[in-house]
Formats: sequence, C-alpha cells, structure tokens
Amino acid sequence: MTESPGTAAIDERHPAIVPRRVKFDWTGTPLHWIPGEPVATHFINTLHLLLPAGERWFVHVYKQTLPLIGEDDVQLRKEIKGFMGQEAVHAYSHQGVLDHQMLERGLDPRSLTRRIEWLFKVILGDRPPFPVISRRRWLNLRIGIIAGIEHYTAVLGQWILDARELDEAGSDATMMDLLRWHGAEEVEHRSVAFDVYQHVSGAYWRRFGTFFIGVLALPLAVYFGAAYLCAKDPELHGVRPRIRDYRRAVRRGLLPSNRFMIRAARTYLKRSYHPSAECSTQKALDYLATSLAARATRTERAS
Repeated sequence: MTESPGTAAIDERHPAIVPRRVKFDWTGTPLHWIPGEPVATHFINTLHLLLPAGERWFVHVYKQTLPLIGEDDVQLRKEIKGFMGQEAVHAYSHQGVLDHQMLERGLDPRSLTRRIEWLFKVILGDRPPFPVISRRRWLNLRIGIIAGIEHYTAVLGQWILDARELDEAGSDATMMDLLRWHGAEEVEHRSVAFDVYQHVSGAYWRRFGTFFIGVLALPLAVYFGAAYLCAKDPELHGVRPRIRDYRRAVRRGLLPSNRFMIRAARTYLKRSYHPSAECSTQKALDYLATSLAARATRTERAS
C-alpha cells in the first residue's frame, strides 16, 4: 500500500482495473509529431505497428487462460477481465493511429501490419510449433511471454509518464495523451500478467526463458519497424534510422536508453520480483485524472 497526504491508501498490487472507452481525434496531428525528429518519431511509432495485433493476441490467450483460474479466485478472475477490457481498447486506439494519423498522411503501414498479424495468429497461435509440446505447455509458454512483455510495457509506461523532455520538444498533445493514457493503464494493471503466470505455472526457468524470447525480439522489432516507417514515409525520401540517430534522441530524453532497458531486464529476472514493487499507481492515476481522453470518457458516462 502507498499513501499520499490527504488521500486514501492505494493497493499497488490490486488496484481497480476498469476499461476507459477513450477516443482520439487525429485531425491536427502531423506525421512527424516530435518536431524536427522524424526518426525518433518513428522509433516510437513502432508501437502502433505492434500493439493492435499484440494486444488482441493477449486477449485471445487470456480467454483460454480464464478457465484455468478457479471460480473461487474471484480477485484474479476480476483482474483478468479488467485487463482484457483495457487491452482491447488499447488495440483499437493504436489502430486508429495507423488508419488515420499515418494512412491519411501518405504513410501506408499495411504490408507490415499484415505480417505482424500473421506472426501472432500463426507463429504464436494456438497450435504448438513442435509436436512434442502439448497444448497446455504451449499455453503456459505464451502466458510467460505475456508476463515478460507486460513488465516492459509497465516500465515504459512509467517512463512515458515521466518524460518531460518530450513535452519540451513540442510533441503533439494528442499523441502524448494516447501514449500516457496507455502507459498509465499499463502501470495500473502491471501485476495481472505476472500473477496469472504464477498461478498457472510459476516455474522460474520458464519465466527466465520466455522473457529472453521477448528481449531478443523487442529491439529487432523496434529497429525494423522504424526502418520500415522511414522507408515508407513520403517526406523522408528513403532516410534510414542510424545508431547515432537513436543515441542523439536518447541524449535529448526522447527515447529510453539501452541502460534503462537492461536495468529493467535485471529487475524482472530477480527471483523475488513482483511488479507491484515497480512503478507508481499513484502517478498513473494522477495522469488519468488529467488526461483529456480519459476525462471525456467520464463526462460521457455522467451525461
């Protein structure tokens, strides 16, 4: 529990997890929404390529996982349903960036997003990749992969909440609201995937192994996604992202550093790790109280 002066204690492990049906208007958001930083923009834009298919895959896997959670475990079942609801809205919201903010400005990502959909539906689909792996074991492995990914989405969510340098660089307010709303909800539900993994498996060796699948895939996906977007960008004329572009953006505070990502990995691999000891639910809730999209949702509900 954490408690701020004048506020009720917050349960860091079991906060209320409620989907917020947010909407974003991309009419005024430029293609390069970090002014003068098209490469840094596209490094972050890689999230919009990966998340719609990835978040839908999370929901699909957890629909299969829910029957493994006993009816008497009311808390965890409730949190899984809240998690699934939030992830479904995340997928829809990032899809809106692809369909409107990118496509309507001449950047067509569909050839790559079709491959990403195939990856999640076929390579990471319900059929085990090898006959010696049972369906239950394959489900446990996928649950472990989700737990590792959710650790990173939580720490990156905290990073984006704290990244004032993006505001100082003049980043588009609507895009920042999307990223921070999403980041805040990742912080909010950060314990769910780990608790699910511990419930259905809990084996440390599997947690270790499945985490490294994500660790190897993530930087490759981000780089190749950014390279694809730069190549397709009608305003860049074939510019490719370079290591020095990434390092310059890190120095400016526009992207998280490799050191940050390695430190996060070391934290997850501690045997004593639990997500509730990382990040701050209070900071997440503080942002959600000011988010234009989240506030608009509350106004609609009240009317």
